[in-house]
Formats: sequence, structure tokens, C-alpha cells
Amino acid sequence: MRTTTRAVVPAALVGALLLTACGTENAGTPGASRSPVLRGDAGDLEKDGVRITGMGGERSEVPVEFEVTNREGQPFTYTVTVDVLSGSGEVLANGKETVASVPSGRAVRRTVRIGTMTAGAERARVAKVRRVPADEAPAGAEDCPASGFRLTADDGDAAMGLRVVGLHLQNCGDRARRLDGYPLLELLDEGRKPVHGVEVLRGGGDIAGVTGFDAAPQPVALEPGESALARLMWRNTTGAGDAVNAPYVRVRTGAGARPMTVIPELDLGTTGKLGVSAWTKAPGPR
Repeated sequence: MRTTTRAVVPAALVGALLLTACGTENAGTPGASRSPVLRGDAGDLEKDGVRITGMGGERSEVPVEFEVTNREGQPFTYTVTVDVLSGSGEVLANGKETVASVPSGRAVRRTVRIGTMTAGAERARVAKVRRVPADEAPAGAEDCPASGFRLTADDGDAAMGLRVVGLHLQNCGDRARRLDGYPLLELLDEGRKPVHGVEVLRGGGDIAGVTGFDAAPQPVALEPGESALARLMWRNTTGAGDAVNAPYVRVRTGAGARPMTVIPELDLGTTGKLGVSAWTKAPGPR
């Protein structure tokens, strides 16, 4: 009786073959991207519920396909940052994509298109994942949350270790609203757990002297379409102890108000202090 010998392929090699073969497109298709290249450690391709499923290559951009799986018990909005790398592991460029309101237990696929300095890109990785409960996440330009406010954080300014970030609050509802005092803040770590040991100062305290930051609070009336501004200020200097990072800040306009969460990526060092200014009316048209 004839015997057939079956070659044994190491498990690691099988995994590599599957990764490099996944999502391959037909050669010769006009305008088709090259086959996705998913080489790399599992930690590069999957992180915090986000998994890279494909990568293409075109003359002007690199589209990276990924899947978001919500394992939480409620809808979440995800902000995903993806790096594209050279064969040696150098980060060539990155892109960011927000996936709004992913239902609990569901998986959603999206593509981030990275189009700057991507020549020589050979692989991709999930660089960062941030997730916020959908009912607290910043609303889109055409959406207005039940609170009647739309809150965003800007990219801020940084100089000599000093950071200042603006909180922009728009009245997107259909009636006038009133603010008085300071935003109420709760700092959260990467796991969205409360950060302890940081003193939130009303005003700049001894952090730095910034024009207008220590102005006394005044009542602010916002007609529909109008906006208010408050600012956060901190230093990222480090000394003895462990540095504190708080990616998320939950913000309430006042006691009893609905929380809204922004992602200013607070790198507080070991200073243990965060300053917040009072709400002021933002200049400009409605």
C-alpha cells in the first residue's frame, strides 16, 4: 500500500502565511491596489478591540482597513490612530478615523486613508485607540446631543513644557442657555478610570501666568448657535514619583448637567496640578 508523507509546517509560519495572504486582490485588475501587507507582531495588528484587516497601496495614499469590535455593554465612539511603517519599522505617516456609535457586541469595518509621506510603506499598526460612551462623545457638526451643547477640545498650544488647551462649547439647541462659573472636570486614565492625586485649580494658580486665565467668572448667556470657551493649563515636567497621563476629561457645564467627554491627552508629568479657567463667551458669529 502506498504511503503519503505529510510535511509538518510550524505554527508560527502558518500564522505568517495567513497574515500576508489575507485580503489579496486579483492581479491584473485595472487600478487595483497591491495586496495588503500585514506582517508584524500581533500587538501591531490588534489593540483594544481594533484589528487591522488589510492594507493597500496606491500612488498618492495608503488605505488601511480595520475592524472595531465593541465589547462594552453600551454603544461607544472610537477614535483610531493607525501608523504606516517602512520595512525597518520606521513610522512614515499616520492617520486618524472616528467610528461613531458602535453598538454593544457589534463589529464595524472602516478604512483610514493615509496620504502623506507614505512612499516605501510596507506594513501598518494600530498606534492608539480611544473610546468614549456614545452619549458622551463629541457630536458631529450636524448632530446636537440631548444636552443641547456640543463640546470639543482644540489641539492646544505648547511651549517650554507648558500646555494650554481650549474647551469649545456651542449651544446647538433651539433655546437660549446660561453658564456661570467654571467647567466641572473629572480626569480619566487610559482605562477610563478616575485619576486621583491631581489638584484641579480654578485659575492658573502657580502653574503660569497666562493672559485672561485668572479672570473672575461672569454669567454667560448663549443664544442658539453661540459658543463659550474655557481653557485647561498644565505643565508636563517630571520629578520624583510617577508621571500622570489622563487622556480623557469628562466635562459638565455645572452641577447636575450631563457629562461630555473630550480627549485632550493630558500629560501632567509629576506636577499634580491642572488649571481651568471660567467660561467666557467666545467671539465670532453664531
